[in-house]
Amino acid sequence: MDNNLQDMIAKAVVDIIKQKEDNKGIKVGVSARHVHLSQEHLEILFGKGHELTVKKMLMGDQFAAEECVTLVSPSLRTIEGVRVLGPVRKQSQVEISRTDTFKLKVSPPVRPSGELKGSAPMALVGPKGSIFLNEGCIIANRHIHMTPAEAEKYGIKDNDIVDVEIQNSKPTRFYNVQVRVREDFNTEMHIDTDDANACAIKTGDRVVILENNHIRLFV
Repeated sequence: MDNNLQDMIAKAVVDIIKQKEDNKGIKVGVSARHVHLSQEHLEILFGKGHELTVKKMLMGDQFAAEECVTLVSPSLRTIEGVRVLGPVRKQSQVEISRTDTFKLKVSPPVRPSGELKGSAPMALVGPKGSIFLNEGCIIANRHIHMTPAEAEKYGIKDNDIVDVEIQNSKPTRFYNVQVRVREDFNTEMHIDTDDANACAIKTGDRVVILENNHIRLFV
């Protein structure tokens, strides 16, 4: 057999194998309850001039901080040890699960991160002070962070809505999952602990994007 033909066949086989590997799906990140703080609120809670201490890098410039706060609902129900995520934002925000709402006796809406108008109130207590958010507590919607390169492969644009499937011992489909595309993202689907527990999935497991009830392949 001609050497050039052998090389072409070998390359084709490698490309097919690589595409199959690439299409194994999107990694999942399970997100526990957490808060984002503005610089103003950070200094109220932890002291003037305070800066967040990195505990673990997450994605891009985002990180889990060493700092934690206590959530206090309007009915004076509390959850302690809630992790702060950095870096600081323009507006403070609390993200909890539906299970957390039963303990706190609050009714936050399911929202994309940052869409806080009309969301639930919550107080936050730190070692140096406390703040009260008239609105700012949400249950985060299911969403996929995706790099522009990965989005192009899937034929997906920023803010597209997709369906995904979890293929494990408790197969589950999630509908109306928002895709958020940005250069500094890692490609990863984020769900909260309630969703993860319901479908027996953990951080690092994978889901597939569906199209017409079939696995969506790269375009």
